[in-house]
Amino acid sequence: MFTGIVEELGSVAALDRHADAIQLTIAAGEVLTDAQTGASIAVNGCCLTVVRHDDRTWTADVMQETLDKTSLGALQPGDPVNLERSVTAATRLGGHIVQGHVDGLGAIVRRTPSEHWEVVEISLPADLARYVVPKGSIAVDGVSLTVVEVNDDSFTVSLIPETLARTTLGAKQAGDPVNLETDILARHLERLMQTTARKGTEATR
Repeated sequence: MFTGIVEELGSVAALDRHADAIQLTIAAGEVLTDAQTGASIAVNGCCLTVVRHDDRTWTADVMQETLDKTSLGALQPGDPVNLERSVTAATRLGGHIVQGHVDGLGAIVRRTPSEHWEVVEISLPADLARYVVPKGSIAVDGVSLTVVEVNDDSFTVSLIPETLARTTLGAKQAGDPVNLETDILARHLERLMQTTARKGTEATR
């Protein structure tokens, strides 16, 4: 589990491509201070497992399912990536509960800069729209953000200078893909309501 508070910007050091997977090696600093084999680190919001590491890089296996459902397959050597270690019992929950399980891909639609922040519009897949609400939480490339407005096929977020400077969202341009993870609480609530409604229907038969 993660909080959506990016610890550092790493960069892709190497990509070893196979027929149905890749080995992804990331250059980093902060997230390696207590790295262990088997530990979880989120890369652009996607939870990956450390399979080996040294004092400057770490490597993860990325299977086909992850390549199909996230933007990780489009990474190239040198690309920056958002990194966050999994939470501990003592971690402050500064963002929101993020699982590192990407629900789908969006894309940057437009950026509207202002003096002190920037409004970014992001496309929203139709099957995720029901989980996104104004003032609700969403993870975009692993960054915990508050939704400003929701349209039929997109939503907007406001990015402060800190977010623009410390995450990949500061450099994303129109058309660039982003990983989206909706609020897990909304998904659980929907499932609970569906199950309750189904049992109620069965009881009246």
